[in-house]
Amino acid sequence: VIKPQKGPQEAFLSSSADVCIYGGSAGSGKSYAILLEVLRHTNNKNFGAVVFRRSMPSITNEGGLWDTSKEVYPLLNAKPRANPRPMWTFRTGSRVTFAHLESDKTVHDWHGSQIPLIVFDELTEFSRHQFFYMLSRNRSTCGVTPYIRATTNPDADSWVADFISWWINQETGYPIPERSGVIRYMVRVSDSIYWGDSREELAEKYGTDISDAKSVTFIAATIFDNQELLKVNPGYLANLKSLPTVERERLLGGNWKIRPAAGMYFKRSQVTMIDIVPDDVTEWVRRWDLAATEVSENTPTPDWTAGVLIGKRRCGRYVIANALHVRQKAGDVRALIKNTALVDKAKYGRVKIVIPQDPGQAGKDQFESYSIMLSGFYVVREIESKNKIVRAEPLAAQWQAGNVDVLVGPWNEEFFTEFESFPEGNFDDSVDAGAGGFNNLSHIANAGLPKIPAGQSYWTKMR
Repeated sequence: VIKPQKGPQEAFLSSSADVCIYGGSAGSGKSYAILLEVLRHTNNKNFGAVVFRRSMPSITNEGGLWDTSKEVYPLLNAKPRANPRPMWTFRTGSRVTFAHLESDKTVHDWHGSQIPLIVFDELTEFSRHQFFYMLSRNRSTCGVTPYIRATTNPDADSWVADFISWWINQETGYPIPERSGVIRYMVRVSDSIYWGDSREELAEKYGTDISDAKSVTFIAATIFDNQELLKVNPGYLANLKSLPTVERERLLGGNWKIRPAAGMYFKRSQVTMIDIVPDDVTEWVRRWDLAATEVSENTPTPDWTAGVLIGKRRCGRYVIANALHVRQKAGDVRALIKNTALVDKAKYGRVKIVIPQDPGQAGKDQFESYSIMLSGFYVVREIESKNKIVRAEPLAAQWQAGNVDVLVGPWNEEFFTEFESFPEGNFDDSVDAGAGGFNNLSHIANAGLPKIPAGQSYWTKMR
């Protein structure tokens, strides 16, 4: 028997709402819930569903939706097809397609489509425009009343936070338990959304047709509602607990109001100050964040060039041994980096030097120039693709857990001041350098998706 777990997952799969949004926390069984939803209509040969992610790698990456579907759909003798889009076809001819909506313009690829069931996995990653445009494609001639299903994790700055605000305590940011699964009605008039307790109420207030209103609900769930996951991978809860404060509140607590603020990522009281460099460091990284502007009348407060030296210890801790922070012109910056490489090699031996590379040819040329200058040293490039907060989170997790040592030095005060003001401070060059150095160490504590042991899945326990 393939069935949902009792609680929020079962409530999600039994909701009658036109639009039902599920989740709020990591590990709450969202992916399995949406894969199960499709099975409701597999006896209808004309039924088709489309499950959207913002990018195709989110679907096809290791452990993504496509891999997860392979645990479920073969049990019903469904046949997979990988191209042109990942798709499963069931024995009756019904099908489910996995697709992406990379940009707002991508929605026009679906112009003229009729999709009885549209699923948005991680709704906060989609724009408001994408959601409402695809709502217009949610139509059916197969006998199934068209409907929308979506999963999500909290994001205080997303349009979704406003859309489901009635179900969320606006003071605490946590879902209101007694409202979870309660259906309300919305109507869209001139791009504004109006809410009511019934279709009739909306029609009377705003002069719309009763059929214009859509029923909507939000069902909150946490990892504690997913007992199968906790049985198979009990360590995943510890991974979530080890996240930095903001991400822990979002992904474990389901908090829709929390935002990054100064002092929430790094506090000097959370590290251990040491007087000498420990002798059990197995790997050193010096990561630079580059700038090449001096203080002048036209640029009184330019960015800093920062270089942070961070090491990984055999005992599992991390040590920050030095941080440089200067405002100099390009030639002086290059000399500083070369001289620092010589000093680091003499004091610490093999040190990986990480130089950030901006996108485009200019960034490539700059790195090649540094690589030639630092010939004989271990130099690698880093192309920054994530935002600053995302890059800082792995280091922040270890910092907040008390696993970071900092060597006493004259650079400490300036270093801590910038870290404690992140991400609201005027400058974050040292944070970028420190976080980048940590991320370039060969081992990083990871609170990613759980790995299911070979031969096990949720379904082995539920069949």
